[in-house]
Amino acid sequence: MARTDAPREKPLHWVGAAKKDLLAFPEAVVDDFGYALGVVQQGGKPPSAKPWKGAGPGVFELVEDARGDTYRVTYTVRYEKAVYVLHCFQKKSPSGVRTARSDVELIRERLKAARTDYKVRYAKKA
Repeated sequence: MARTDAPREKPLHWVGAAKKDLLAFPEAVVDDFGYALGVVQQGGKPPSAKPWKGAGPGVFELVEDARGDTYRVTYTVRYEKAVYVLHCFQKKSPSGVRTARSDVELIRERLKAARTDYKVRYAKKA
């Protein structure tokens, strides 16, 4: 008889102030993002996930609208053993559709920090 194991849930790691920033969002938005990140931890892709442009493959964003505001969460699934939440922010770009340069730069910096953390945390131990 074949064994069918449920997919193993990947740990979720928060980079910088991402978790604190998420918890400052409206409760309904926090709940929606929490559910979506749970799907990601199980190896799925939430319907609201879109590729994040400019950071290469494996980086995604979730978008939620509430009370006339737009909230975003960026995360990466580039690593086999973990999911990293890079940045949680309310979109306030003065240039319309574009994301503020400061948010884009912060995501790039945190992606580098996630890579470093992953190498240290999950390095093959002899």
